[in-house]
Amino acid sequence: MAHNVAREAQKLQKSPDAFRTISEVSAELDVPQHVLRFWETKFKIVKPLKRGGGRRYYRPSDIELIRGIRDLLYKHGFTIRGAQKLLKEQGGRIDNVDAMVSAARAEGNPALSHTASDGEGEVTAPLSNDDRAQIRRVLGELKELKELLA
Repeated sequence: MAHNVAREAQKLQKSPDAFRTISEVSAELDVPQHVLRFWETKFKIVKPLKRGGGRRYYRPSDIELIRGIRDLLYKHGFTIRGAQKLLKEQGGRIDNVDAMVSAARAEGNPALSHTASDGEGEVTAPLSNDDRAQIRRVLGELKELKELLA
C-alpha cells in the first residue's frame, strides 16, 4: 500500500516534459500496452526511445500523437488504413483531431472512405459506448462458454 502511495507521489512530481514509460502512457490514455506496441508497427511515426532490454520511453510529442491516433480510431471510427492515410496527408501531425476530421469531411477527403463500412460500401457511424459495452459483455459470455466446452 505504501509503495503505491509513493509511486503516485512520484507520478505527480514528474515534469510535463518528462519521458513516460509504456505503463504510464497506457494508464494515461486508457489504451492497453499491447495495443500501443501494435500501433508502433502500424504507424511508423510513433517512435518511442528504446533503452536496454527494449524498455520504451515516450516523449510528450509521442503521447500527443498516440492520443490523436486513439481518437481517430476509437472516437471517429477510422480504420487503421484510414487513419494512416489521414496522418500521411497531414504530414504526420495531429494538432486537433476533431478539427482535422471535420475539415476532412467538409473537403470530402478520400481518407474518410476508409472509415467503418457496413459491408455494402456505406460509411456507418462509430459505435456508441453502450454498444461497445454490450459487445464486451457478449464477448465475455462467449469466452465463458468456450471454457465450459474445452
